[in-house]
Amino acid sequence: MDLGGQPTGTSLGNQGPDQGFAFRLARLFVGRLRPGAGERIPDVVAGCVGVALKRAALFGRAPVAADLEVAFGLFGFLEDPPTGERLIERRRLFAEASHHHHYSEVRRIVDLVADSDLRPDAAADAPARAS
Repeated sequence: MDLGGQPTGTSLGNQGPDQGFAFRLARLFVGRLRPGAGERIPDVVAGCVGVALKRAALFGRAPVAADLEVAFGLFGFLEDPPTGERLIERRRLFAEASHHHHYSEVRRIVDLVADSDLRPDAAADAPARAS
């Protein structure tokens, strides 16, 4: 039976191999993350793992630590947290991303990141663009 491959379309994401491994890799970053007031590490991890998985899928491979580094860096979680309105917006974006059955919140985060920002040549200056 030919199912015609993986479905594609809005909010279906990018499928790649061994996606669960990204959560194991994310544990390596927890001590380095710099959430702001009111931001929760589980929400930060859930949202950024989604971005890391998108990056891994673009290259047709399982996630690696560099994917998480790029994802956390894009949203400024590896540096001092923003203040004022920027922190409020980031907190709103990531709120409840880790709660079970909140796929749409994670997809919203992932969809904010253009494929071009996940390419190796873009990763070096991505935090400056995401600011």
